[in-house]
Amino acid sequence: MVLSFFDQFQSPVYLGIPLMALALTLPWALYPTPTHRWVNNRLITLQSWSINRFTQQLLLPVNIGSHKWALMLTSLMVLLFTLNMLGLLPYTFTPTTQLSLNMGLAVPLWMATVIIGLRNQPTIALGHLLPEGTPTPLIPVLIIIETISLFIRPLALGVRLTANLTAGHLLIQLIATAAFVLLPLMPTVAILTATLLFLLTLLEVAVAMIQAYVFVLLLSLYLQENV
Repeated sequence: MVLSFFDQFQSPVYLGIPLMALALTLPWALYPTPTHRWVNNRLITLQSWSINRFTQQLLLPVNIGSHKWALMLTSLMVLLFTLNMLGLLPYTFTPTTQLSLNMGLAVPLWMATVIIGLRNQPTIALGHLLPEGTPTPLIPVLIIIETISLFIRPLALGVRLTANLTAGHLLIQLIATAAFVLLPLMPTVAILTATLLFLLTLLEVAVAMIQAYVFVLLLSLYLQENV
C-alpha cells in the first residue's frame, strides 16, 4: 500500500516504450490554433487575451533587451501550466513531478542567462559575486557564498516545482484513500474527509498555476540581472 502511493510518479511505459515524449507533446493539441480572421470564437479570443496579459505582466519589470525572450518564456509558462493542470485529473501522469524533467528545463535556461551576462557585461555579472562595500577580510568568504548561491538557483527552480506538485498529489491520494476506507465505517467522518479533499483539490489547482508562474518569473528575474 505504501509503495502504491508512489506508483503515480513513475514514468509511463507501454510495451517497453517510454511515453514521456507523448505526455509532453500531447497537451499542445488541446489548444486551438489562432486564425487570421478578424472575428474569432470565444475560446481563441480568451486564449489570446490570457497569453497577451501574461506576456505584458512578465515583461513589465524587465528591460527592452529581454523582450526577445518573450516567446520562449510564454511558451514555457503555457507548457508548465498545462502539464500541471492535466496532472490533477484522475489516472493521468504529471511529467513535472519528475525532477529530471524540471532540472532539464531549469539548468539550460539558467545557464543561458549567465552566459548572456558574461558575454554582454562581464564586469557587472562578476560584480554580483561581491557586494559593494564589503570589508576586506570577508571578500573571499562572500565570493564563495555568492558563487554557491548562484549555482543553487537552477536546483532551487527544479526542486521547488517538483516538491510542491509531488506533495500535493500525495496528499490528495492519501485523503482520497482515507475517505474511501472510512465510508462504510464512519459515513459522517468520510463526508467531512471528502469535503477536505475537495478544498485541497482547489488548493492544488491554485498551486499548479502559481508554480508555473513562479518558475517563469524567476527565470525572467535572472535574465534581468544579466541583460
